[in-house]
Amino acid sequence: MKKVLSCIILSLGIGLISYACCMFEAYEAKPVKVEMVAKPATSVGVLWDHLKEAGYAKNWRMWPGKTPFYPGTQPHGSLLVTYVNGPAYKAIEEKQGMLPDGAIVVKENYGPDKQLAALTVMHKVKGSNPDANDWFWAMYQPDGKIQSEGKVEMCINCHGAKKDNDYIMTAPLK
Repeated sequence: MKKVLSCIILSLGIGLISYACCMFEAYEAKPVKVEMVAKPATSVGVLWDHLKEAGYAKNWRMWPGKTPFYPGTQPHGSLLVTYVNGPAYKAIEEKQGMLPDGAIVVKENYGPDKQLAALTVMHKVKGSNPDANDWFWAMYQPDGKIQSEGKVEMCINCHGAKKDNDYIMTAPLK
């Protein structure tokens, strides 16, 4: 009886170890995808939802060469932190001259006291705004309440001064 019980326990133990190893291998074989491809941001709130799901501040890189709380100008705020998704980062690093479709730039706008005042976002969506290099513009309060979104005239007029730099004012893309 002891032998039978020992064999059953041994078999269960081996089975559990085998199962755990298979699960570990299956888990290890699956790539972890941190960055999601953004849905085209052409409706109210879709872009904000994507930013939350992507965990942009945790999972995306800051604009190359920028540090947290670098000096900003109006209307963005006294201090800025700028994040970019993978496609944007690659284009910036490679000095491609333009950001590709799907590129997202998130600028956290802070007051002098380092209190977050707003988020301003640029998302390149093919066909959404041909007159402004297909940029979709958005400004959100820290809680996600939409202040402006879409073809925002104020954003387009200001960033239009850098039309030759794909409407980007943060740094040269070439």
